[in-house]
Amino acid sequence: MNAGSLRVCLLTYRGNPRCGGQGIYVRHLSRELMALGHEVTVWSGPPYPELLPGVHLTKIPSLDLWQDKGYMRIPRLSELRDPINRLEYVRTMTGTFPEPLAFSQRVARMFGSNGYRNDFDIVHDNQCLGSALLELQSQIPVVATIHHPVTQDLQIALKSAPNFYRRLGIRRWYSFLEMQLEVARQMTRIMTVSDTSAAALHEEYGIAEDRLRCIGNGIDLDIFRPIPEIERDPNRLITTLSADSPLKGFVYLLEALAELRKTRPELKLTVIGSPARKSKTLKDLKRLRVRDAVEFSGKVEEEAIPRAYAGSVVAVIPSLYEGFSFPAGEAMACGVPVVGTTAGALPEVLGRDGKASVLVPPRSGEALAREIGALLDAPERRRIMGAAGRARVEELFSWRRAAQNIVDVYREVLDERLAIAC
Repeated sequence: MNAGSLRVCLLTYRGNPRCGGQGIYVRHLSRELMALGHEVTVWSGPPYPELLPGVHLTKIPSLDLWQDKGYMRIPRLSELRDPINRLEYVRTMTGTFPEPLAFSQRVARMFGSNGYRNDFDIVHDNQCLGSALLELQSQIPVVATIHHPVTQDLQIALKSAPNFYRRLGIRRWYSFLEMQLEVARQMTRIMTVSDTSAAALHEEYGIAEDRLRCIGNGIDLDIFRPIPEIERDPNRLITTLSADSPLKGFVYLLEALAELRKTRPELKLTVIGSPARKSKTLKDLKRLRVRDAVEFSGKVEEEAIPRAYAGSVVAVIPSLYEGFSFPAGEAMACGVPVVGTTAGALPEVLGRDGKASVLVPPRSGEALAREIGALLDAPERRRIMGAAGRARVEELFSWRRAAQNIVDVYREVLDERLAIAC
């Protein structure tokens, strides 16, 4: 290692780079930390991340009960001999989500049984916040990233639930939150990705402000870029459905699409992602009579996403809350104007000046339809906004900048630990 370099253990209980922001975060942050001269090992549960050359991966096998096929896997009896596996299975069968707890227990067990303590200078947890991390923190400095407060997911899910029994099931599923709140309050440092998330973590999680650090995410500008040789379809919108949940506000975009197609019957929507088998989205598509106008990509390679943006004229982010929003940054990086909402951190990412995006209130299909329609009628305005969005991302959202700021937090925590030891 280079002089002054750090040995970093980066934890993520799920590492899939094609399903939500956590896998993207691990893939790109680990690459940039390594480029800065640090040694990085990612410890991940399944689905495992696709890391770049030079970044070490330690696989932490789990029961992986919820797989891509959409139904729960029944574990073998031999797997249930492990007490952590038994706990994970029993709690899952009662309708809770024990993956973060079980992952933290497996990590702590590995540290304790294999002597990893001397292999790392610091552990960086990627929003697992399992209770066993507190045990680990007594042995080695531990910091954590919380991308956005999950309390927001819970509140929105409860508001969208159709009845008492569904709300009861949601509360049971989110019962892991009590553990995460307790762990987050005791972590030495919590990093988050926007001022909006930082304020919510202070208010809703009770994390002291002096232990919070705000460090924005980055966008891969080599992957996400304009592709001028691909002709834009003047009747194509694009959005991303990385998490099929009420939080993403997808139904309001479908309402906007239905309204716009009354006068623009050729209008289509490309969706990067796909709905779950039992999703309400499928019912909304049928109810609003837009199924034939919506094309779901399913899982695609990262390199294919910029090509989809290149063929579209407007990107839409209808979310009810975002801690950051990779899709918003990626759309701007690809030179596509964005219609987003004022929810959460979206104004921080998209800008409030209207140069690269248009912001509307959340939960309004009518407002989305109005602003999307205005952009569809203004090709020169779209061109200017697309260029402004690319410039904004280049100035504010680079992974190198994010990694440098995160290393500053690592060193801050290590210096404090050394001072206490002395």
